[in-house]
Amino acid sequence: MKLSRRQSLKTMAAASAVSGAYIPAAARAAATARASRPIRLVVLDIGGTIIQDHGEVPNAMHGAFAKHGLDISFAEIGSWRGASKRGMVKHFVALRAKPGADADALTEAIYRDFSDAVNIAYAHVQPIAGAQEAIESMRKSGFLLATTTGFDRQQTNMIFGRLGWPKYFVTSITSDDVVDGRPSPFMLFHAMEAAHVDGVAETVAVGDTPLDLQAAMNAGLKGAIGVYSGAATEDKLRAEVHTHILPSIASLPQLLAAEF
Repeated sequence: MKLSRRQSLKTMAAASAVSGAYIPAAARAAATARASRPIRLVVLDIGGTIIQDHGEVPNAMHGAFAKHGLDISFAEIGSWRGASKRGMVKHFVALRAKPGADADALTEAIYRDFSDAVNIAYAHVQPIAGAQEAIESMRKSGFLLATTTGFDRQQTNMIFGRLGWPKYFVTSITSDDVVDGRPSPFMLFHAMEAAHVDGVAETVAVGDTPLDLQAAMNAGLKGAIGVYSGAATEDKLRAEVHTHILPSIASLPQLLAAEF
């Protein structure tokens, strides 16, 4: 469901009319000014958004669970795409571990095996087609770039180190940095804080999963942009509340120039 800025303002006005609330002219002017601010910060998901996703993460997670005797289906794992990987392991251990099992020790063992498998799978990690050019184009246009991810710090540093990408981003927020990952908006707020951008009207987020879009909407960002280059299909992304859906990040610089 795509909501334009004009539709959003109309919805707010209608709600005020129903409630009988009076919005002073100065407050209305300030709200309009905030909404019209140019975008300064673009927050990008990693897996499936800027690096290729060939199922490495669900394969690694499924194998790690199976190794420790937990039968977790790919469909169940798929519903957690975009979420904290450690949080996923903790959830399914609590749900499926045998009575009396040491949940903390089992969680750590499964997560360690998952991480080892991901490190091997991403030994020759490749960007999404056009991602490098899009990132460079946005930086040249003056946008601040950040990333958020369900990966942990070690995995994120490994991926960016192999691609030589740390220089492009003002910060990279991982699942280690927050208590609750997506769809909670906290990683996005941490990215704004690190970039010294204090307005959600100056920020857009881009991702390839429904949870990415949900987090962006929960944060109240100006843009919640889905890309179907990764985990989710175009139809699945369009079923979520969003501002834009693109084939991939390759189209993002043109969208920012045209609509933001």
